[in-house]
Amino acid sequence: MEQKSFKKHFIVLSIVLVILFFVNVSLGSVAIPIDDIVNTIIGNSSSKESWQTIILNFRLPKAITAILVGSGLSICGLLMQTLFRNPLAGPFVLGISSGASLGVAILVLGSSLFGGLLLTSGVSNWSLPIAASLGAFLVLFAVIITANTIRNTMSILIIGLMFGSLTSSVISVLAYFSEAERIQQYLFWSFGSLGNLTWSELSVFGLLYSIGILATLLLIKPLNSFLLGEDYAKSLGINIKKNRNLILLITSILTGVITAFSGPIAFIGLVVPHIARLLFSSANHKILLPAVGILGAIILLISDSIAQLPTSEFSLPINAITSLFGAPIVIWLLVRKKRMYV
Repeated sequence: MEQKSFKKHFIVLSIVLVILFFVNVSLGSVAIPIDDIVNTIIGNSSSKESWQTIILNFRLPKAITAILVGSGLSICGLLMQTLFRNPLAGPFVLGISSGASLGVAILVLGSSLFGGLLLTSGVSNWSLPIAASLGAFLVLFAVIITANTIRNTMSILIIGLMFGSLTSSVISVLAYFSEAERIQQYLFWSFGSLGNLTWSELSVFGLLYSIGILATLLLIKPLNSFLLGEDYAKSLGINIKKNRNLILLITSILTGVITAFSGPIAFIGLVVPHIARLLFSSANHKILLPAVGILGAIILLISDSIAQLPTSEFSLPINAITSLFGAPIVIWLLVRKKRMYV
């Protein structure tokens, strides 16, 4: 009966995801009927040519990006909460996002200090993701080295937070000496965006995302064992150091890639795992991993649909929407008498 209940939940969530996908594509400064969206996707040329251009070049990549970012961050949040056994751990606790932000800050803000050498021809479509990726992997390298020298998992969490503080300090120094135009450019990137990717960028993003998700599926047994502590995991023959490094590596790659292509998206990775636990009443990662993936995609599609300000040519920063709804949920989870971490 319990298994049937889970299947029912997944079927309902999958249907909701598909509906929200088409709703998200239909909304914007130009409202497009869903039947025209379907016709465009299947290659039927009966729709307006201008609508086809909008759908294929802008709205479809944005909706797919929302699904990848929402599911990826949610899965990273689940991995971190399981590894550290901390309900307030999220995908950004290792400082990876801060490292990506530092890479972009050096590229955008550093031109004032380095005589414009970093931005001689402007910021191209690929320069921001590359800079963010380099910054993220620099912090990842430092975190992995730290993880191999420290046995205490909680110490890694603290060191990750310190990396975040350190990079934030460097960014503040760069911003202090930077021009107002550069600060504004960096600020817009830090708001997060789902609509800036071309199909070529999205294909690279999707490939790296798929590698991270497939690797995560191989860690279901170790993740379940970590719920009861490292001593219990050792009794089951789990290699603690190896699996801990794998979890850190996968989380870092996913978080770094997501931040590189979409900017830092707040609250999704922190909130969604708790919603999944409440909805499915399970701590089994065989259930939770797909659950948080679907829920994360749903919530970010909803947030992006709200941020688009339908029928308006303006769009709110996606981080403003996720924080607006995410913060009250976190407060509610903390106030609830029921335990928020299984």
